[in-house]
Amino acid sequence: MGERAQSATLSPSCWSFLAIAKPMPRLAPVIMATLFMDINGKVALITGGAKRVGREIALEIARRGARIAVHYRSSEAEAKAVAGASGTVFHADLTDVVSIDKMIRGVEEEFGGLDILINNASVFSPATADDATPEHWDMQMDTNAKGPFFLAQRAAALMRIRGAGKIINIADVAGEVIWPSYLPYSVSKAALIAVNRGLAKAYAPQIQVNAIAPGPILFPEYYTEEQKQAAIERTLLKRAGSPRDVVNAVVFLIESDYVTGEMIHVDGGRHIM
Repeated sequence: MGERAQSATLSPSCWSFLAIAKPMPRLAPVIMATLFMDINGKVALITGGAKRVGREIALEIARRGARIAVHYRSSEAEAKAVAGASGTVFHADLTDVVSIDKMIRGVEEEFGGLDILINNASVFSPATADDATPEHWDMQMDTNAKGPFFLAQRAAALMRIRGAGKIINIADVAGEVIWPSYLPYSVSKAALIAVNRGLAKAYAPQIQVNAIAPGPILFPEYYTEEQKQAAIERTLLKRAGSPRDVVNAVVFLIESDYVTGEMIHVDGGRHIM
């Protein structure tokens, strides 16, 4: 078979075809453009931006040239310090849709639109299946899931006018593994994870919606040293993270235009323990 294949010749019909065939035109190379949102000059609303991780997110986005709207519930002085001379503070009760509407109108009037929403504000308090109260349940569900949904709904209307936008929801690994000692909180974060995926589907392709699930970054003030160490031991990296770790993930999601519906775990591997 090898010798016959080497000595084979083309039939007359094949020669006829080659004589009339025209060379295929050369195709121009296709260049895939890498798109990204330039934070400089954009308008960003950060809920819970007066303290802790929200503060660090707001400061970094402002450092990169964004005009920031800093939301607060009770920490007005701290919010004004974060906003500085170029930003603006907005008070809102995120359990009240009327208050959310007022804040979004204020952002539009002050800045003329909105490009980035960081749903960072959250309520975190313990309650088990046996001792959770309706009031406790409603506060966490309204703040951690309902509030972010309606904020995103209102924000998306402004973003669509500009043709693009980024929504980032600060979730928690508790929404995946469910902590028995923080049951209502865990369920509220599970709802936020579902909201994140649903909004990504609803607002594509103009708006990208993503989430971040932090691990032990900044502990609650009431945590004992034993509680802190126990949380650290439940990570693969055996150490606490820093707000900078979350900030870096936020910047990545703002600048990346081909990621949506995702949740980035910034938890030292806690979610796979």
